[in-house]
Amino acid sequence: MLVLPALWNGYPLLQYDTGGYLARWYEGYLVPSRSTVFGLYLHFGEDSSFWINLGIQALATLWIVQLTLRVFGMLRPWRLTAISLALILTTALPWLASTLLTDIFTGLSVLALFILVVHGSRISTIEKCSLFAFTAFAAATHSATLAVLLGLCCAGWIAAPFLRGRIAVSGLLQGSLTLVAGAAMLLSANFALSGQLAWTPGGYGVAFGRMLQDGIVKQYLDDHCPRQKLKLCPYRNELPDTADRFLWGSSMFNTLGRFTGLNDEMGLIVRRSLVEYPRRQAEAAIVATAQQLVLVGTGEGTHGWVAHTYGIIERYIPSQLKSMRAAHQQHWDIDFAAINRLHVPVALASMMAVVAIFAMAIWRRRLDDLTLLAATVTLALLGNAFVCGVISGPHDRYGARLAWVASFVALIALVRHFARSDEAETSPPP
Repeated sequence: MLVLPALWNGYPLLQYDTGGYLARWYEGYLVPSRSTVFGLYLHFGEDSSFWINLGIQALATLWIVQLTLRVFGMLRPWRLTAISLALILTTALPWLASTLLTDIFTGLSVLALFILVVHGSRISTIEKCSLFAFTAFAAATHSATLAVLLGLCCAGWIAAPFLRGRIAVSGLLQGSLTLVAGAAMLLSANFALSGQLAWTPGGYGVAFGRMLQDGIVKQYLDDHCPRQKLKLCPYRNELPDTADRFLWGSSMFNTLGRFTGLNDEMGLIVRRSLVEYPRRQAEAAIVATAQQLVLVGTGEGTHGWVAHTYGIIERYIPSQLKSMRAAHQQHWDIDFAAINRLHVPVALASMMAVVAIFAMAIWRRRLDDLTLLAATVTLALLGNAFVCGVISGPHDRYGARLAWVASFVALIALVRHFARSDEAETSPPP
C-alpha cells in the first residue's frame, strides 16, 4: 500500500528533478542541487525499472515507523496496521514513497535521528548501525536534509545540559557523526564520478533565485549597474517575477550561460546583498519561512510535464520508454487538487497538534518521550521551513515531505491517550 500510487500508475512516479539525479552516473560531472549519492542509488535500481528503489523506500518507511512505535512501547500489530493505514490514506506518505526523489528520506531521517539519539539504549547494536548508515545516506541525498539534521543535532547539544540526562552524550555524538559520515559519503561520490573533491554546487544560484523573487536582486542591480559592469545589468528591467521562471524557464539565464556563465556573478550579488540590505533580507526570510510553513500540498512537480526527466530516460534508458509513456502520469491522469482537499487540512491540523503537544508539555513541565519527539518534529518543521523557504523559496513540495511526520506524532499521541484511558477504566479499584 505504501507504493500503491506507483502500482496504479504502472511506473514509478517522476518529478522535475528526477532526471538530474539519474543523469549523474552517465554524464560524470556535477550539476547544481543534484546529489551524486542519490544518483547512484537510482542507478542501482535501473534494471528493475526502479521498482527496487520503491521497495527500499517502502521497507525503510515500514521499518522506521514500527521501530518508532517499539521504542515508545506501543508496537502491537493492530496499532501498526491502523496507524500505517491512517498515514497512507490521509497524508503524502505513499506518494513520497512512490516517487523517485529524495523527499521520502527527509522525514524518515528525522525519526531515525531521534531514535538513535534519544532511544539508542532500547535498540540493538545492529539496529544502531543500520540507523546510522540510513541517516548518513539521507543526509547525503540533499543539502536541505543535511541542514535540518544538523540543526536538530545543534539543538540537542544546547538542550542536553537542561534535560536532566534524558539525552545521552553518546547518543548525541552518534547522531552528529552520521552527518560527518553523510558529508564524507557525498564528497567521495562526487570525486568518484567527476574527479572533483567538491560539494554539490548550486547554493548561490538557488539563493539568488529566492532574492530575485523578493525583489532584492532588482534593487541591487538598480543601485550598482551605473558604476559596476554586470552581465545582468542590461536585463534588470526584464527579470522574471519568480525564481522558477528565471532558473528553469526561457529567461536571460539561458542566454548568459546558466550556472556556468552566471555562478560567479550570482554569488557576488548574493553575498553583497546580505551585507547591504540586512533589514530587507531579514524581513524576506521571516515571510518566506512563514509561507513555507503553510505550503504542504502533495504532488508539486509530479504531473504529466516533466520534460527533462523524460529526455534523460529516453537518452540513457530507452528500454523503459514504452512503460514510462504508458503510465497514468504521462497521460495527466493524476488529480492532486482532489487529493489535497484532504491532505492539506490534515497536514496543517497535524502540525498545529504537534506544536500544541510540545507547548502543553512545557507548560506542565512534563518531560517524557512524547514531549521530546514533539519537540524534535516541531524544530524539524521550523528548520525545514527556514532552510527551504529562505534559500529556495517556498514550495508545497518542501512542506509535504515533513508534514506526514507531524501526522504520525499526532497519531501516536492519540493512541497513547486512548490506551491510557482504557487502562484506567479496566484497572481494578484499590
